[in-house]
Amino acid sequence: MSAGEAIQLCIPPATPLGLVPEAIPLDVLHEDDDLIVLNKPAGMVVHPGAGRTSGTLVHALLAHCKTLPGIGGAERPGIVHRLDRDTSGVLVVAKTEAAHQSLSRQFKERVVKKQYLALVHGEVRQDSGRIEAAIGRREHDRKRMGVREHGGRQARTAYQVIRRLPGMTVLGLDLETGRTHQIRVHLSHIGHPVVGDQVYGGRRERSRSPVPGPRARRQMLHAWRLGFHHPRTGNWLEFTAPIPDDLRRLAGPLPQL
Repeated sequence: MSAGEAIQLCIPPATPLGLVPEAIPLDVLHEDDDLIVLNKPAGMVVHPGAGRTSGTLVHALLAHCKTLPGIGGAERPGIVHRLDRDTSGVLVVAKTEAAHQSLSRQFKERVVKKQYLALVHGEVRQDSGRIEAAIGRREHDRKRMGVREHGGRQARTAYQVIRRLPGMTVLGLDLETGRTHQIRVHLSHIGHPVVGDQVYGGRRERSRSPVPGPRARRQMLHAWRLGFHHPRTGNWLEFTAPIPDDLRRLAGPLPQL
């Protein structure tokens, strides 16, 4: 090119995702005219994205709720929050535009109560505590999150020891903010990564586990309880998702839950 020359590009409009309903079984904990509460299994992606155009929770919801298309947007109908693919547990979906707005606002204003269970490496000494560390994308790996002294977003996670095992601990966690991969990043930061976490588990997951018994096939993180105000009635609701078999097998009996 020479100085002063211009290049003209013709960029076609983005092609919308053609979301096709799929008859995928759902574990429904509660459903009414405004919302549906689900127990999402580990291994299921919440909505379509890069590299995943079928088999998601959204595809299953479109088959289950005929009125869902367009609620909150065409690409993620009904979705007001997410769980990582390999995180199991309770998730709420809006069935009306009003419910979507109300639930989204409650998440944004941190009204929603989010409690998790995690099996982590190491024996956590303190019975309870709070992790306060800002989280942001890593400079040299934008797909991964990390604790950042500068440029991160404020994040807080409270924890309580549920049970101590040889080389592992079962924790109950309250998510006080909702950053991407927050629990996994925070627990890795304090030296107790989630068992089975291939991204933030570090050398503990890349090497042979020192703990005898079955190995985790996914990250042992479960969204156990979710509480929020019903978008129409205003009543406070709480839902609990049963602890999955793989977590119970590794964590053992948890009679207090």
